[in-house]
Amino acid sequence: MMLQKISKVLTGDMLKVLCDMGHGDMLILADANFPGESIAKTTSIGNLIRCPGADVATLYEAIHELFPLDAEYSGRTAAVMDLTDSDKAKGSPEPEAWGDYEAILHKDYPDVEMEKIERFAFYEQAKHAYCVIQTGEERKYGNLMLVKGCVL
Repeated sequence: MMLQKISKVLTGDMLKVLCDMGHGDMLILADANFPGESIAKTTSIGNLIRCPGADVATLYEAIHELFPLDAEYSGRTAAVMDLTDSDKAKGSPEPEAWGDYEAILHKDYPDVEMEKIERFAFYEQAKHAYCVIQTGEERKYGNLMLVKGCVL
């Protein structure tokens, strides 16, 4: 890569997708267990990019300055897959990954809270994504949904 100040984790394919996305388009930064292939096949665009050498937080850190979020017009800006009822019943703690994502989100959007979406509802929403970037993230509940905003 011969560009300055752009993380080496971002490939040309990723940069093209981020650029081509418009206001309101959804991006999924998926963990290693996410059904990325089958979800991408259900979208009209079918974009699936694999990035097995990075986790979601590393990828989100690399794109956050390049990718404005829809913090003003969308009912959804950033979301994670919520714990299942069985994990809640077991008293599972909030996933560590969420804190990492929230710290990055709050650098640019300190007043935006991440939404938590039930697992199967998250999969249904993901079917409307412009792109799924499947990472090597191995932490449980490591998926992140972002909605692109406007450059003003």
